Amino acid sequence: MMHTIRQYQVPLQKYMAMMDLQEMNERLFYKLLIDNVEELLPVVYTPTVGEACQKYGSIFRRPQGLFISLKEKGRILEVLKNWPQRKIQVIVVTDGERILGLGDLGCQGMGIPVGKLSLYTALGGIRPSACLPITIDVGTNNEKLLNDEFYIGLRQRRATGQEYAEFLHEFMTAVKQNYGEKVLIQFEDFANHNAFDLLSKYGTSHLVFNDDIQGTASVVLAGLMAALKLVGGTLAEHTFLFLGAGEAGTGIAELIAMEMSKQTEVPVEESRKKIWLVDSKGLIVSSRMKSLQHFKKPWAHEHEPVKNLVDAVKAIKPTVLIGSSGAGRTFTKEVIEAMASLNEKPVILALSNPTSQSECTAEEAYTWSQGRAIFASGSPFGPIEYEGKVYLSGQANNAYIFPGLGLGLIISGAIRVHDDMLLAASEALAAEVKPEILNKGLIYPPFTNIRKISAHIAAKVAAKAYELGLATRLPQPEDLIAYAESCMYSPNYRNYR
Repeated sequence: MMHTIRQYQVPLQKYMAMMDLQEMNERLFYKLLIDNVEELLPVVYTPTVGEACQKYGSIFRRPQGLFISLKEKGRILEVLKNWPQRKIQVIVVTDGERILGLGDLGCQGMGIPVGKLSLYTALGGIRPSACLPITIDVGTNNEKLLNDEFYIGLRQRRATGQEYAEFLHEFMTAVKQNYGEKVLIQFEDFANHNAFDLLSKYGTSHLVFNDDIQGTASVVLAGLMAALKLVGGTLAEHTFLFLGAGEAGTGIAELIAMEMSKQTEVPVEESRKKIWLVDSKGLIVSSRMKSLQHFKKPWAHEHEPVKNLVDAVKAIKPTVLIGSSGAGRTFTKEVIEAMASLNEKPVILALSNPTSQSECTAEEAYTWSQGRAIFASGSPFGPIEYEGKVYLSGQANNAYIFPGLGLGLIISGAIRVHDDMLLAASEALAAEVKPEILNKGLIYPPFTNIRKISAHIAAKVAAKAYELGLATRLPQPEDLIAYAESCMYSPNYRNYR
């Protein structure tokens, strides 16, 4: 089967072949994905899934998840009961308004929940039958899609305000009513304003998690903890500059500040002062406070206004530069050279997906820093040769975190997600970056061991759930790692010889 898939030259054709296989032979699909994870992960998820979502109407064969349309308002519970599986443990839901760095793709964003849940199974061992991908179709503001004859969603402008809030509230209530309190609801690729509102609104009443805000933050924090082993010092001794102050940027910044606060025992408000953010209008400073969205306000520090990134680098003198802007090629030669002039080993993370939106390529980061950068990206890049030396770059992929986090929540019967669980997941992932990996300049472990890594993360998350009194599966297992591994789905074939 792998031979057949490798015959396709175009990544989207490989994606379609894998989706057909998932439909026809689920066990074989997961067997291939688990055994060839490094090769197939970019096919079933980023970067290929971005193109699949853009062309979803053209390549649509059969629905792979549950579409809940605005027209079903008042009947969402009834719609949920149409799904054939009753024991659901994880739901990934999107409204398609901010798919990766590609913008509003409406209900064509279904590729994201489907892809995410296939990784929950392959990497975290959640049973496929316990996973439910959902797209909430409230319309789209994408004119191109509204005029596309192959668009499969509602042909209307997006519902907003009270209409949107009431629809989402009905959905959240119906999910809890139908599947209970312990079903994990992962919000995926919602627009900034809705993402923060939904997380704060339902975080105290449901088991909810936003991968764009919390998952990205956890995986980046793990990478930074590993990078410190190469550059030296503690988190509090470094200065961080972000390009992008949306869900990912502010989520990462907050988790870094929380870990700093935990390590140094100073208030989180004090830790935030080591972290600076640049948005589309320049450096976020206190003189801009009145015009800032609420989630940006904690990052407005005292400083004169700075309009562009390169001037911000020169003014702030960061040791770590993080891109979460969704804007490609924004880490220019001048920016990387400025970072390299300030630091012996500049840490540069270009996190935006897909590859076309990455702030810089691995080749640019290594070449412009004379091979001194410690680099990782959101989308994968191959090995780079610079002045006779081969450089490998890691991928800050959320798939390191969310499958293990989900498994940990499920095996402990957790009823809420706590920030300390995210810190525990980051620490567990950073601990998997062994010296032999660091010696190659990598700050993330290879994906070949991902199921073992997920089990370790799950154990740490579950332990934290028990410690915080949020676990309901009692008594606590003595060996949480062994218990996590025993709970993982494996698509094994029997050997009859």
